[in-house]
Amino acid sequence: MNALIQFYANPNNNFWGQTLAYLEICGLSIALAIVIGVVLGTAVSRSPVMAFIALNLSGLLRAIPIIAFLIAALPLLGIGFKPTVVALIIIGIPPILLNTYTAFRGIDPATIDAAKGLGLTTWQIITRIQIPLVLPIVAAGVRTSAVQIEATATIAAIIGAGGYGDYIVDGLYTLNITEIFAGVIPVAVLAMLIELFMGWLERQLTPEGLRIQAAVETAAA
Repeated sequence: MNALIQFYANPNNNFWGQTLAYLEICGLSIALAIVIGVVLGTAVSRSPVMAFIALNLSGLLRAIPIIAFLIAALPLLGIGFKPTVVALIIIGIPPILLNTYTAFRGIDPATIDAAKGLGLTTWQIITRIQIPLVLPIVAAGVRTSAVQIEATATIAAIIGAGGYGDYIVDGLYTLNITEIFAGVIPVAVLAMLIELFMGWLERQLTPEGLRIQAAVETAAA
C-alpha cells in the first residue's frame, strides 16, 4: 500500500494527468454512445427490417476484436485519442441500441390508444407516457455500456492516448507489480462507482407504479 501511495504521489508518474485523460476518453465515448444508440434505437423501433439490420450490424461490429479495429483504423484515424474513442463508441452502442429498441417495442399499443382517447397530443404522449416507460430500460443499457467502455478504455495506452492503461502496459513491460496495480485499482474503483451510480439512476427513473408492480411480483414469487 505504501508503494502505491508513493507511486501516485510521485509527480513523474503524472497520476492526475492520467486520471483526467482516462475520464475524458471514457466520458466522451459514453456520451456519444448514448446519443447514437438512443437515436438509432428509437428510429428503428418502428421498422422490424431496419431493426434487424441495425441490431445485427452493431453486434457484428462488437464482435470485431478491438485491437484489430485499432490497427485497421490507423491509416484513417491515426493514433491517440480519436481512434480510441471511435473504438469504444462501437462497443458501447449495442447495449443501448438493443435496450432502446426493446423499450419502445415493449410499450403496449393499448396504452397509446387510451392516451389518444383521453385527448393527449402526440407530444404529451411522448413526454408523459413513452419516455417515462422507456427511460429505466434505456438506463439499464447505458449502465452496461458505460461499464464496458470504462473497463476497456485501458487499450488507449496501446496507441498512445494515455490514461491508466499506460501504467498497466509499462508495468507489464518492466514487470513492475506496483505500477500494474496503480493502473488496475483505479479502473476497478471507477467501474464500481459507475455501476453504483447507474443502478441508483435506473431506480430513480423507474416510475413509482412500475416499482410497486415489481415489488409485488417479487414478493409473490
